[in-house]
Amino acid sequence: MEETFSNLETYGYIALFIYSLGGGFLGIVAAGVLSYMGKMDLVTSIAVVFVANALGDVMLFLLTRYQKNMMMESLRKHRRKLALSHILMKKYGDVVIFIQKFIYGVKMIVPIAIALTKYDFKKFFILNLFASFIFAVSFGVASYFFGAPLKAFALFIADNKWLAPVILITLGSILWWYLSHFSKKR
Repeated sequence: MEETFSNLETYGYIALFIYSLGGGFLGIVAAGVLSYMGKMDLVTSIAVVFVANALGDVMLFLLTRYQKNMMMESLRKHRRKLALSHILMKKYGDVVIFIQKFIYGVKMIVPIAIALTKYDFKKFFILNLFASFIFAVSFGVASYFFGAPLKAFALFIADNKWLAPVILITLGSILWWYLSHFSKKR
């Protein structure tokens, strides 16, 4: 166990950066709990997640803007999510850039959907920076302050290994229902 924590101290920030390029929710929560335990630095973790999260969305935006054909081929299965993102963008405007950071499942689709429109890159970049900062700070600080109960929950799951698949299947089912419900034809 001590070797694991030593590896986290050595490679944890690199892994956190790579993971946060595509979202980073679980990464920042884990980093917050590890910061609570004294194994990582909270400010550094928040900074890493902020930079990676903002960079990941900007890369998706630019890749889609300049490589539309390639991106559209890989998004064939996600056309309904893409349409949902367009509808949300038309309905709520710039607020979607903030909201998408907190909704699992559409986080990576929204920058792609925005890039397919004529949305101004500079405006997206600034709003995305601000949204990434709010995301990283809110989840980093919250997970740090809830470190004790989250650590106790992780230890409880470690003692009751049968519970982890049940929780994952339940969360996966809820996520599947959510995404299929809101992207259905009406």
